[in-house]
Parts: sequence; structure tokens; C-alpha cells
Amino acid sequence: MADPVVLLSEEEVARRVAALAAQIAPAIDDDTVAVCLLTGGLWFASDLTRALSRLGRHVRFDALWLASYGDERASLGRCEVRADLQRPLSGRTALIIDDVIDTGLSLSEASRLVRDAGAARAFTAVFASKPWPTPRAIVPDFVAWEAPARYLVGYGMDAAGALRGLPYIGALD
Repeated sequence: MADPVVLLSEEEVARRVAALAAQIAPAIDDDTVAVCLLTGGLWFASDLTRALSRLGRHVRFDALWLASYGDERASLGRCEVRADLQRPLSGRTALIIDDVIDTGLSLSEASRLVRDAGAARAFTAVFASKPWPTPRAIVPDFVAWEAPARYLVGYGMDAAGALRGLPYIGALD
């Protein structure tokens, strides 16, 4: 596998996470449940919840494991729930966190599941928003970076399970 072309350095990723936390903090409270979409959202969710904590927002944490890509580079067109929510959401605000929005399928399904679980409000936050030629099912509430239409890796994004752990965001073209 070729080395990725660096698009955002580790330092720039950290700056964007801190800036996004500053936008999100006034919209939520300490009873908010941060819902990380596994697997890719784990890196961003970890950094974002710590950044929110530095701003005095100590959110609760939960995760949804959704799969719509498998090891493919394109969405399979359906979303499978591999692990559901564990924390009660009834009457609470939920902050759904994912690494990237491409087709919008996973984020839309997560939003539906969170609402079905009784969340009073559901916000969505993604690190990267990729351009899409047709309307998505959902528009994220908070976006750290408007990404180019390239195959992204690093910071949770992968190529068949590899390169998720890169501390920067790169492209494989």
C-alpha cells in the first residue's frame, strides 16, 4: 500500500477539534450523551469529548456500532447495527459523533436510532464532510473540516481496516 498524501497534519486536526468543541459546548449540557459511531468515530470522539471537558462540558459516553462499508471503498447501501446503545437517552440530548460523512447512511441511521431511544434532541458532529453529488439523507450540525472528494485515511478512516491509527488525515488516490 502506498503512503498517503498528508492533507491535514496532526496539529491541524487538533486545532480543528478544539474549535469544533468551542462551537458545540454552548449547545449541550453535562447530561448530554456523546454517541460514538464505531469503529471510525472512536478517534474523533475521544479527542472531542476531552476537548469538551476542557471547556467544562463533561458529557456521558455511549457507542453505536454500525457497518455500511465492510472492507469496501464504497457503501454497501445498507446499514447494519452490530451493537446498540447501552445508556438510556430518554429526555436527554444526544451528540452523535463520527469521523466522516460520505453518503450519510450511517449518520442518518444513528440519528433515527437515537430519536427512537427517546432523545429529546439529537445533534450530529463529524470531523470530515466529503462532497456528495446528490443530496444526503442528513446534514451534520457540526463539521470540523470540509474534505475534498478523495479517499481519506487516518484519524479513524481506513483502507480495508488499515491506516485508521494515523494521527493525521491523508488521501489514497
